[in-house]
Amino acid sequence: MRRLLLLAPLLLFTAGCGVVQSSEDEATDAAREVARKAGERLYGQRPRTAEEVGRSASGIDGVEVLRLTGTSTHEGDGVDVVVRTSGSAYDGWLDPEEVAVRRCFAVRVSPKSEWREDPRDVDCPDGPPLTFAPPPEPPRLPYEELRAKLPRVSESGRVDEAEVRRALAALDLHPAIRTEVKAGGGRVGVLLSVKGNGFDAQDCLLARVGPGATEVWVPPRIQRMPGEGGCTVGNALEGVGHTQVSQSQ
Repeated sequence: MRRLLLLAPLLLFTAGCGVVQSSEDEATDAAREVARKAGERLYGQRPRTAEEVGRSASGIDGVEVLRLTGTSTHEGDGVDVVVRTSGSAYDGWLDPEEVAVRRCFAVRVSPKSEWREDPRDVDCPDGPPLTFAPPPEPPRLPYEELRAKLPRVSESGRVDEAEVRRALAALDLHPAIRTEVKAGGGRVGVLLSVKGNGFDAQDCLLARVGPGATEVWVPPRIQRMPGEGGCTVGNALEGVGHTQVSQSQ
């Protein structure tokens, strides 16, 4: 019994030392999980430049971007992003003390990357975090101008697709605005759109010219989300317009 009592303090001391080490490991694991989640946010098949990837990463809470390697996600091995993250854990039993660490990890962004790919532990580069200029503002879609330029056709009239195209040409649109025109069923549909980021709702403007009515509208946000098909010329031709913003003969 006496021998067991003498061993007890030694066991407690050894266990205590183990907690100190494991607390730092737990804090590092927490920092690594932040980097892993950043990799999830950056994951995707859409081509992006290194600057676009870095800008996106720098906007994630708890992430600092320290280095970018590569030109774009679809060239070579893609883009490697070295990020610095923080993690914490608690040390001690009776009087817990927080153990905080800052660690650096490399996250690869490429079509060849795997979902939830583990970030690599790396040494933190010297120097402050990288900063990125805000992305350029997309051009404004000319809602009022389009309404004013599109032709009005009487209920007994015939829509001329060439006249609709001439009206679009007269708008002198920004080069970043994509246009599509489609005729069908005696009507002509028009789509004006700008390239989205593949995640948020896309900016687009729809119009339809038919006998007795010329309509211009913006689809609801849910229809403009990726994969929903709201920003298509087919939706312009066949979809439901907003009658409150239509201009009828």
